[in-house]
Formats: sequence, C-alpha cells, structure tokens
Amino acid sequence: MPGIISEHAIVKQVDETAEGQRIDNFLIKALKDIPRRHIYQLLRSGQVRVNSKRIDASYRLLLNDKVRIPPVLKLAKPISRQAPYRAEQFDTLYQDDYLLVINKPAGTAVHGGSGISYGVIEQLRKQRPDWKFLELVHRLDRETSGVLLLARKRQTLLELHKQIREGTVRKHYLTLVRGKWKNSLQNVRLPLYKYLTAEGERRVAIATGRNDHDKVQQAHTLFALQKTWEAFSLLDAELKTGRTHQIRVHLAHLGFPIAGDDKYGDFGLNRQLQKDDGSGLVLKRMFLHASVFVCTHPVTGELLRLEAPLPDELRVFLRNMDPYFKIS
Repeated sequence: MPGIISEHAIVKQVDETAEGQRIDNFLIKALKDIPRRHIYQLLRSGQVRVNSKRIDASYRLLLNDKVRIPPVLKLAKPISRQAPYRAEQFDTLYQDDYLLVINKPAGTAVHGGSGISYGVIEQLRKQRPDWKFLELVHRLDRETSGVLLLARKRQTLLELHKQIREGTVRKHYLTLVRGKWKNSLQNVRLPLYKYLTAEGERRVAIATGRNDHDKVQQAHTLFALQKTWEAFSLLDAELKTGRTHQIRVHLAHLGFPIAGDDKYGDFGLNRQLQKDDGSGLVLKRMFLHASVFVCTHPVTGELLRLEAPLPDELRVFLRNMDPYFKIS
C-alpha cells in the first residue's frame, strides 16, 4: 500500500562512480523501491532533468552533471514471503582486478525484477561485499546460458561499452533449430522493433515495412552451419549487432525456430521435446548458448577470447541425436 510521498525534488551531482552510466540505470539504482515501469514513465514525461534539460533513457551521464529526480511515490514493502536467499555458485571463466567473466546457467536472470529478487548481479554483489564496483557489461536472456562479462571498475565498463558500440567485440552463440539449414554461411539483415503484448510482456518482431523509423533497429546476424540432421540444424550465430532477442527473432522469421524457445519457437515441438519417451532426446530449456566472447582487455590491451563449454544437458541431447558427432 502507499507509503511516504517525498515532498521535494532531489538534485544529485554525478561523481566518478556514475560517470558514463545510462540515466535509466542510474535511476534504477537510486530509486530501489520504485518499479522500473514508473522510472521509465518519469523519463518519458520529462520529469527527470539533467542540467535542467530533458533527456531520454539512453543518455549517458557526464562528470558533474546535475540530475533532478522528481518527487516519487514509494510503496511500503509487504511482509516478505519469498524463499530465503540462496547463494548460487557460478563457474568463473576469467577474473582479474578489472573483469569477472562467468558461465551463466540457463534459467537465471542477469538482474532482479519482475518477481525475481536475486539475479546474477545481485547474487555476485552479495557474495563479494568487499568489491566496491560490479556492473554487467552486457546481458543474456534468462534462458540463455554462457559467457557473461561483469566490470569491476567504472573505466572498464566504459571501455567495453565503447568496444561494443564500435563493433570491435565478437559474440558467438551455439543454437539448435528446427529444420534443415542449407547455406554454410548466411548473413541475415532484418530490422527489429519492440512491442508489448496485451499481457504486458516484452516482444520483438521483424520491422520490415514499418513507417515509425524511430522505433526500428537495424539488426545483423551471421549464421554458420555446424551440423545438420533430418529435423534439426546446429548453427553458430555471430552477432554483428546486439539487439534484444535478435537471434531468436531472426531464426523464427526464417522458419527455423530455436528448439525450446518459449516465446518465438515451435510450441508443439517444445512440448514433444520435454517428454521423456526413452530416446534420450529430452530438452527442457532453450538451446541457445553464448559460447565465445572476444574483446580487447580494457587495461592491458591483451586480446581476450572467453569461451564457455556447452552445458551438459545440451551436449547430451546432441550426443543422443548422433553418437558419432562430437562437439569440440
């Protein structure tokens, strides 16, 4: 139920710990008890100002910027009925004073929200309270496993974001799709746009033919065929752009939905794969795995190739389809 209503706007000056951060992420951290949808509404309505000017959610803060946070309605926290916090142990792929790279398991969100108290970032911060700074460099869908980078320094985060914007990083995913893929190498350039379903869930669709160009994002994926079976194909998907649900939507549009995809996939096939009929072909998750991330170390300049092995459940599924086919 409603709690305290703040009476006055607050002005915060940006210091080095927030320099380069997106304004939406800055507000999410500053207004922890406020739903994200309300924060984005404040941004869209112009109630949040930076240096007395309107900005959008993508604005990146500069040192000494003055951020005006309007009065907001805080909700009294209900008595918690959630299960107690349980620390999840993540496999570490790389770690130094600047970077932490983990192999994120499928089914774990990268951050809390929408009924999830502890995503990857919240769990890692709780496990490492002595770390002064820890932020996600990029995101993975909840049902996607694989390489996930986190920055331990603000400058590390800014440098890696710059590499991502300039397209100098390489991100590869392994995915199994329904159907027999023909081309050994195929570029897919199909623009995307985001929308909300009637239930308020976020979705992405192909934007060809739309006139509202401000909402359209160009998207480019390079697919390389790894292996085909009678009913499935294993692909390496290299993201040339990093749009929400990009690989999933591109493949679904082409008629090759990802096995186990509960948003854009073949739902009848998914139900069939979840049943144990004795064949060993059981798949209870989406077959999408972030296998490789290549970047330049933001401090040393070393070329980093970060790899996450295919999870056991996906490896077993492939092995049962073809005993003679082995993933290196």
